Amino acid sequence: MSKQALGRGFDGLIPINLDVDSVASGSEQIKHVVIDKIVPNPEQPRKEFDQDALKELADSIVQHGIIQPLVVTPTDNGLFRIVAGERRYRASLIAGLSKLPVIVRNHKELEELEIALVENVQRVDLSPLEQAVSVVRLRDQFSLGSKDIAKKLGKAETTVSNIIRLLQLPKSAITALQQNQITEGHARAILALRSDPKKQELLLAKILKEGLSVRESEEFAKEQKQAKEQSSYSVSKPLRSWIESVENRGIKVKFSKRKKGGTISLTYSDDTDLLDILSGTNN
Repeated sequence: MSKQALGRGFDGLIPINLDVDSVASGSEQIKHVVIDKIVPNPEQPRKEFDQDALKELADSIVQHGIIQPLVVTPTDNGLFRIVAGERRYRASLIAGLSKLPVIVRNHKELEELEIALVENVQRVDLSPLEQAVSVVRLRDQFSLGSKDIAKKLGKAETTVSNIIRLLQLPKSAITALQQNQITEGHARAILALRSDPKKQELLLAKILKEGLSVRESEEFAKEQKQAKEQSSYSVSKPLRSWIESVENRGIKVKFSKRKKGGTISLTYSDDTDLLDILSGTNN
């Protein structure tokens, strides 16, 4: 596969004039607003914030101040609703700041920025990773949930969620996808093993070295997940003995053990072979 670089990296995917959270240009004035007049967006899709990370950010703010201003929009009751920068806002509360630097943008400006970003996401030449970064920006900078983003993009909500999930890949897989060494289908198979980073790396290595197809990659991920499930439940000695006796006869046995019961599949050569196995279970 041919390699495709991302140029300046993820930060260069969206033109800076489309970034609602960019530092003010010469024509924009940074205002200092009393923190009590600033309110979070109630429709912010992000509901939980890492408290330890907020404390670290608060300590940095105490030492260096807020380097990048928040972006807000005026409300009808004289307050300013946060468009971008809620983490900085929350950390500033912890730091005890009385005023915050903000860029005030009206609804029309924000609407134009949102439309431009949506159009950027819909570009046909964007790679899967570029789409993922663009969708995340649309989600975080305009407080949009997956359902709203899907509607604006004309895509299914599951499609949007799957796009975003690509950013949960390990760095090695992100690099491979970025360089077209693996496909988006391969990436989703790797994501299926996200609870086991070592298995993710193993699958990636097999794809790169052995040229596994997407179907083969999915089968590998499925087998690894089943093996993990089986190992979490103990197998009785009689069942283990039976499996070993069957396998000793050259029969391939696969089983999936659950808390209660499970399933067993046998690979046999002919009907006589199968009847021989079944008759042995009745003895």
